[in-house]
Amino acid sequence: MARTLMAALVCAALAISVSAAPRGARDDGKQALSYGADRLQAVDYWAGPSRDAPLVVFVHGGGWARGDKRMMDGSDKLEHWRARGYAVASVNYRLVPDATVEQEAGDVASAVALLKARSGQLGFNPGKIALVGHSAGAHLVALVGTDEQYLRAAGLSFADIAAVVPLDGAAYDATSYAGAETIFTGRMFKQAFGEDPARQARLSPILQAAAPNVAHFAILHIDRPDSRLQSGQLATALTSAGADVEVQGFAGRGLRGHAEINRRMGDPDYPATPVLDAFLARIFSQDR
Repeated sequence: MARTLMAALVCAALAISVSAAPRGARDDGKQALSYGADRLQAVDYWAGPSRDAPLVVFVHGGGWARGDKRMMDGSDKLEHWRARGYAVASVNYRLVPDATVEQEAGDVASAVALLKARSGQLGFNPGKIALVGHSAGAHLVALVGTDEQYLRAAGLSFADIAAVVPLDGAAYDATSYAGAETIFTGRMFKQAFGEDPARQARLSPILQAAAPNVAHFAILHIDRPDSRLQSGQLATALTSAGADVEVQGFAGRGLRGHAEINRRMGDPDYPATPVLDAFLARIFSQDR
């Protein structure tokens, strides 16, 4: 119960903290795109330095019910990834309870489909797209990377995604929260995943990780019990299915550490930054 409560506290508190853009955020050439009729079906895009630039697509967290793509504005991630020669996109998606988690995963896939379809106009390499997500966004990118139905519905396949990078998720097995009755878990996880065990299993990347999957994963987490446990379980399931998987933990506990791996990603002094740099460089250097 303490383990589940900690995960819920982290996600619930972060949901509030990511709802607004950082102070002093600048557009820096940002382009706003729409991939659907809902106002939240939108994505911000920053071009890379060349038309062959790889694309990093970021999916925000917020407990599946909050958060905003504007958290990318002015961030270390944006500055660092662009300095490394990447184009960057930040995705909004419809939110629980007005939408389902299934629709959220579909929105992520649809955003990627729009970006890929416009790659010639936007100026990036459509064969080199990496999905990166934090917290609830980590769950969503992991789900899109393990259950191909979402990509297929958007006209894509696993082959269209070069790599998936979940950052400190703790819902890779949604069935593990069944029966939890804390004030936070009862509201957040049940709202997201419901009470049907079969649906919870369908929304669990660990339980969807039988081959095929996206070929490359880097699963990064802090020293938080739920995230450490489920990151390892996801890595094991993906490796058993034949995927190329890196999993690595970093110092940090509780809400502070959970927020830090997102906020400081891109800061060269943050230990996870060079690890992700090396992974993306390796994947993007491969011919596709």
